[in-house]
Amino acid sequence: MDNALSRAFTPLSLLRFALPNMVMMVFLSLYTIVDGIFISRYVGTLALSAVNMAYPLNCLQMALGIMLASGGSAVIARKMGEGKALEARRDFSCVVAVSAVVGAVFLVLGNLFLDEILRLLGTSPAQMDLCRTYTRILLWFAPAFFLQTAYQVLFVTAGLPGLGLGLTVAGGLANVVLDITFMGPLDMGIAGAAVATVIGYCIPAVAGTVYFFLNRRGSLYFVPFRPDWPMLAKTCGNGSSEMVTNIANAVTTFLFNILFLRYWGEDGVAAITIVMYFQFVLTAVFFGFSMGVAPVVSYKYGAQDLPQLRGIFRCCLIFVAVCSLGAYVLSRMSIGLCLEAFTQAESAVYAITMEGFPLYAGSFLLMGVSIFASSLFTAFSDGLVSALISFARTFLFLVGMLLVLPQLLGKPGIWLAVPAAECLGLAVSVGFLLWGRRKYGYAPVRKPKTA
Repeated sequence: MDNALSRAFTPLSLLRFALPNMVMMVFLSLYTIVDGIFISRYVGTLALSAVNMAYPLNCLQMALGIMLASGGSAVIARKMGEGKALEARRDFSCVVAVSAVVGAVFLVLGNLFLDEILRLLGTSPAQMDLCRTYTRILLWFAPAFFLQTAYQVLFVTAGLPGLGLGLTVAGGLANVVLDITFMGPLDMGIAGAAVATVIGYCIPAVAGTVYFFLNRRGSLYFVPFRPDWPMLAKTCGNGSSEMVTNIANAVTTFLFNILFLRYWGEDGVAAITIVMYFQFVLTAVFFGFSMGVAPVVSYKYGAQDLPQLRGIFRCCLIFVAVCSLGAYVLSRMSIGLCLEAFTQAESAVYAITMEGFPLYAGSFLLMGVSIFASSLFTAFSDGLVSALISFARTFLFLVGMLLVLPQLLGKPGIWLAVPAAECLGLAVSVGFLLWGRRKYGYAPVRKPKTA
């Protein structure tokens, strides 16, 4: 099978291979932020806070979509490395089909119980109408969201990261242009933002589906299949860490929303929404790189090419360390300028954000290694270890810090919860990385010296 994953990788070629996925993830984050900027400027910061109240529901969809995509990618890439081309294509077809079905379930159940869901998420009366309008439109296009999520990962697995990037850029640019049009001249308000977003979903979803149906020359394309329940169970196990991460994001966003509503009102929710947007961009580099190199790791492990595997691991650690420092420095230098894109410098939202961000920003120094470690074990099809890293970092420690630190420190404790959780998560990740050297061979294990 002719596949880009089979070649020997140097540090430069590895970075070049992962770069489209990194740019894609950053671009996705940027057009989400642009969405927020236009909502804040055209409709108001109340609308921005309303959108964030429904974010936990979006995280749940992302959790299942990424679980299927990343978990399936590990299974598919490993079979490609083992030379099982037809099995890989059947698994690919099955994973995409299941993703679409899960999206259809969200479409139906989400619309049936939308008001109950939004009340459960703590949406205030002032936010309810705006939140309902925005979320309902997104739910009608949930299958497109799931397909877009699947193709973002599986284009890389197919050795086509550039095509995945191109489709994502096309969807993002359409979203931005339509945001301006719908919320500007057409004055569609929050509904315009939602319609622009779902059109952005549909472009890569439709184009990806057409491509994999028609193109028969690549390593992956749609073929007839039967549901392979053991493979799907393995896929879900492999992708459980990514699912845990996004479910944890849903829970922690809910807790942040409740805490910021309690201490600062709707302005506080708008402030933490802006900070989370900022975090999306910086962490997108780590997620994009980790997801970009994961199929390479899976392939090399399946082929038992240990020299390549060890070289790739070293390059990844160096890259993550450099980017962690860069993310922290960039965040501190640019927060004021970026914040003014959302709100006026004299606003309450601006003041709340500038007060807490220096405390929050310490997390950018710490999270990169944990994100990479979790993705690494997913690539080895070790879903349990990957999930434990994600669960500890994004759920156990963060929820614990959000419950404890505000009681001890008041308002600063809310902002410090993320860096504190990331510090504990880093310790767990390093421990598993040291443990996994012997089992997976990605780093040599020094033998104890004998007397």
